[in-house]
Order: sequence, then C-alpha cells, then structure tokens
Amino acid sequence: MGWMVGSPPAPDKQVRFADSSFSRFPRTRWAFSRMRELLPTAVVARQDAPIVPLPRAERDDLDDVSFVPLGGNGSMSWAESLAANFTDGILVLHRGHIVYERYFGGLTPHTQHIAFSVTKSFVATIAAMLVHEGALDETAAVPHYVPELSGGGYRDVTIRQLLDMLTGIDYVEDYADDKSSIWSLSRAGGFRPRPAGYAGPDTFYEYIETLQQASPHGERFAYKTVNTDTLAWIMRRVTGQTLCELMRERFWSKLGVEQDAYFTVDAIGVEFAGGGLNLTLRDLARFGEMMRLGGSFLGQQIVPETIVDDIRRGGNRDHFALAGYSLLPGWSYRTMWWVTHSPHQAFAARGIHGQAIYVDPTAEMVIVRFASHPQGANMHLDPTSLPAYHALALRLMRE
Repeated sequence: MGWMVGSPPAPDKQVRFADSSFSRFPRTRWAFSRMRELLPTAVVARQDAPIVPLPRAERDDLDDVSFVPLGGNGSMSWAESLAANFTDGILVLHRGHIVYERYFGGLTPHTQHIAFSVTKSFVATIAAMLVHEGALDETAAVPHYVPELSGGGYRDVTIRQLLDMLTGIDYVEDYADDKSSIWSLSRAGGFRPRPAGYAGPDTFYEYIETLQQASPHGERFAYKTVNTDTLAWIMRRVTGQTLCELMRERFWSKLGVEQDAYFTVDAIGVEFAGGGLNLTLRDLARFGEMMRLGGSFLGQQIVPETIVDDIRRGGNRDHFALAGYSLLPGWSYRTMWWVTHSPHQAFAARGIHGQAIYVDPTAEMVIVRFASHPQGANMHLDPTSLPAYHALALRLMRE
C-alpha cells in the first residue's frame, strides 16, 4: 500500500510510534514486520552457530483443502482462510519438511515479524527448564526470588501459578479497551506511546510493583500478560542473564536458525517477555518442530522430554473453563502453552492479531503463522483457523 515509501514518505503514508499509527490497521501490515524501526530493541544473536536449512518437500494440493468454519454453514478453502485472517506469512512442516510456505504484504522469508504472545511460550519453556535443573522451585512464592514484590499482589503467588496463569492479580486483558491493564503495562514498558502529562510507571518492573490482589490465587485460569513479565523478572534475577542471553544460550545457538531474533525493551533495557519477541517465520518453525519432537532437534535434546510431555498433558480443564472461551471447549493451559486435548493431542502458542505455532503430533505437522488481523483477540480468527489446521492435518495424513 506504499507505506513509508518516498523521501520523505507522504504524510498519509507514514507509520509512526508517537501517534500510535503503527498499531492501527492497515498500517500494522507494515509495522509488524518493522518493529525495530519503531521501538528500542535488544538482539538475540545467532552469532557463529551454523545455519541448518529446513528440508523441503513442497506440495501443490493444499490450497484447495476445504473445511467448514466454526459456527458456519458453507465451506471455505485453505487459501481463502489465509486472506480472511490477514495472513502475513504461513509455513507448514510435515515430518520436518517444508510442504507449504507463503508470504504476503510486507513480510519476506528473511524479515522478522512480531510474535506478540507467542513470546510467552518461549519464555515459559525456558522457565520450565530452570525448574527441571533445580534453579527454580515451582512451589516457591514470587518474593522468594524478588523480595521487592513481598508487599503487593504477587506476595503469595507461586512460580507454577505464574506459569499456568492462575493468579488473582487485579489486572484485565481487554485489547479493545484503551484503559485496560494490558495497555497500562505496555505504556510503562514503552510499547505504547504515553499521553501528555503521563506520570505512571516508567518500566515493566515499576508497573508490576503497583499490582494488588483481586481474587484468590490458584482457583481459575485468567490470561494476564503481566504474569509472564513477572516470571521473566524472576528468571533474570536467578540466572544473572538477560532474556536475550537465555534465548540465545537455550535455543538460538542450537536450532540452526537463519536470522537473529530481537525483543522490544523498556527504558532500562528489560525485554517485553509477554509479547516483544520478533523473529522470522522459518525460525519460528524450527522451534515448533523441536517441540513436536519432544524437545529434540538436530540430534540434541534441547528441552527435556519430560517438560514437553507435561505441556502436552495440559493443565486443569476445570480452571480453564471458568475463563469462558466458548470457541475452545475442553482446552487447558500449561506452562504458557494452549492445549486442545483433541484426539490429535494438538497444542499451540498463540498471539494477538493471529500469531501462532500449532503443533499436531498425530499428523506429524507444525503450522506457524504471522498475521495482521485488524482485531486483536484470537476469537476473531479461531473460527477460520482451527478447523483449517485440522483439515490440513487430515490431508497430510492421507499419504
């Protein structure tokens, strides 16, 4: 659409952070692939690790795969679903081979796209590894590691309750409400511009310290991005490493990735753990394939298999049901992964505006997607995404 083209770009084609235009559709189709041009970032360096290309076995019979959208009457094709969901890029792995790869809008195979809350699954998987190694005790309360939080809402929250989003923190995640807690967190962390006269928290940590308890912990699932940033604070405190350093050590040095990744950061260089990771689609696929293979990739056991098995078994479905996700019946949430409990045992990492890793172990399939849907919540994409993924799995299993 000609965004940011020209010297200078025409006023009606500019994408800026300060006026929030970068976060409004259709400018998001440019901005989501250019976040480092808008915000301060820190690099997850691939450094000298060798690139290991993903093998290819591309197929030409997938665009016409058909399915019935959730709640719909007529059928839709796989190709039609990509347009309906404002897909920027999508890649399908079957048995470790790329069988389908498409890019739209401003995204290319070598361009990093923001992953939004898919970031949480990366962060929580590292946290689970720290628990497995004994560096973290998942039964310990947050102030055991961060005493600064001993007087607030997190004083009785355990590490496991953070991992499974079971906190009763006074915090609301409503993407359609500019006054919602998620945007207060974002403004504190410099991820959204601040209004004139802003006098609120200046960093993620300062914001976390303001939060109080609203309901009992451990009784119901409630999706709260701030839980991930609190978890990441603990991880940095325990390891003495930044999130970028942890990501490089645990994943980027081992997955054969093609490009650096990067995080958006706040005023003191703290990464946005709840939604600030940017990476390429192929590198996202490598992470998803590693999880499909029980934490193993390129001959290395990167994530202990017991962690992946625990994620696949899922969390408490009764706690999850209390959140009222009508399009996700029978699902649960475990270690910041969404678990379907379907016959295919599929599980997923999900982010606003359509970011996704979808792992179907039964079909030996991984789907990764970047998108710029005009509306944030996944309920706007699930009716034409979840049945499409399953239909594609069935096609691939017909071999």
